Amino acid sequence: MAKHISTSQLKSKLRQAEQKQRKTINDYNRAVKKYNQQVKKNVDAYNRYVREYNASVRKNKQIITRELRKLNNYNNSTYIVSTQTMHRYYMNVSTVYGEGIPVTQEQNVILDLIESEQANSVITSNVIENNDIPEEDTEDREIGDRLRLVSEDLDNRWKGAVYALNPQNPDAARHFCTSAREIFTEFIEMKAPDLDVFNYNPKCAKTDRGNATRKEKIRYMMRNKDMDSCVVEFVEADITNILELFHVLSDGTHGAAGRYEFSKLLQVKKRVEQGINFLCAISR
Repeated sequence: MAKHISTSQLKSKLRQAEQKQRKTINDYNRAVKKYNQQVKKNVDAYNRYVREYNASVRKNKQIITRELRKLNNYNNSTYIVSTQTMHRYYMNVSTVYGEGIPVTQEQNVILDLIESEQANSVITSNVIENNDIPEEDTEDREIGDRLRLVSEDLDNRWKGAVYALNPQNPDAARHFCTSAREIFTEFIEMKAPDLDVFNYNPKCAKTDRGNATRKEKIRYMMRNKDMDSCVVEFVEADITNILELFHVLSDGTHGAAGRYEFSKLLQVKKRVEQGINFLCAISR
């Protein structure tokens, strides 16, 4: 026999059912609203990133064009030639990864850093070789903890190099260059030991001493980035340019206070620091 339910009990059960339904609908609406807000937040963040990225790229392209025009008005030293060579590889990258070419987020970061590296190279060349004052600066990309994550020893060397850039230190340029050159050399050796490079590519190019060439080591460091070989060529040209800068600075430290003003050495510090940051990014 069916259980008898009074009218009041029936109304109570209906009210409970209605309340449960309203709660379910409200919970659903809140979840949809929260989701839409998060989507909008993500879209806004992405659009903001795109705007900032495009503005940064446009700025760096303008700097590169202006600084290269000034650089080409002077006689070519070995250092300036290395900067111009680097620019040719930069143009190759720009051609391969032109507007509208699909890239991953990681590849996009590397391409952004390439723009910055090229801009800093021509600025620094004009500052050092042509006694120029930059008309416009590039974005600061400090190393932070990136180098320490690779090696505490290299991080300590970098701190020592920066410490050597003291206005009261007459040998500031030489001390800085010695430490910074070792950082670049040992960084590459740590990230791309010969044995690992040979295992990755048994037919890789070798130096006269039987070691893997720097280009092969860079190629190994970037093995998971899936980028065109023109990027590897640019990275090698970038490192060559920085090492040539060290050579120029080491030759210019004669005299009680050295040849270069402290403001110029700060531009060198920025060039080198962002170069190390670039190496950290491509080898991550």
